[in-house]
Amino acid sequence: MRLTLDHVAVLGETLAAAVAHCETALPVPLGPGGQHARYGTHNRLLGLEAGLYLEAIAIDPEAPAPEGPRWFGLDDFSGPPRLARWILRTDDMDAALAALPEAGAAVPLARGDLRWRMAVPPSGHMAYDGMFPALIEWQSPTPAGDLLSPSGLTLTDLVIRHPEARALANRLAPHLDAPLLRFETGAPGMEAHLRGPDGPACLT
Repeated sequence: MRLTLDHVAVLGETLAAAVAHCETALPVPLGPGGQHARYGTHNRLLGLEAGLYLEAIAIDPEAPAPEGPRWFGLDDFSGPPRLARWILRTDDMDAALAALPEAGAAVPLARGDLRWRMAVPPSGHMAYDGMFPALIEWQSPTPAGDLLSPSGLTLTDLVIRHPEARALANRLAPHLDAPLLRFETGAPGMEAHLRGPDGPACLT
């Protein structure tokens, strides 16, 4: 069982705020996304090179409140929009959860033609102050990142910061195959470095 980087997510109090945060930092506009009825959220997406992608996500004010907590800790999210979650892909969710039970429980999800399972903690909050990765297992023939139009942007470096960064890195190391990742000791947060036709960009 190995875990590879699938996508990263910017959270916002509103989707408009999350999108504006992305588009201020990056030289291209985000594309369309959709709704997640199970968790009462909606998103917009941006395709990156190598099948990776960026997601801007927020609570959907027009959706009914879900049963139980929303994913990504969005029920308690406040403040400026920010890059706050990272999602690892697995081809064996059951083995991944056996190895990393703190990731939560597998929840079957669908949006349009996409089908996947996502590991979501019962509280909706990821461990390590949100810096523990979410896990996803795509059950559609083609993962979402491979369906998005290319933006010309390449993720070159993803920094995960936490006071216990070394412990987090060691926890994931036996299963992690993601050379773009760097773990740094510091206040909980993330920083993505990207490169495009107009030069480098940084998303925090």
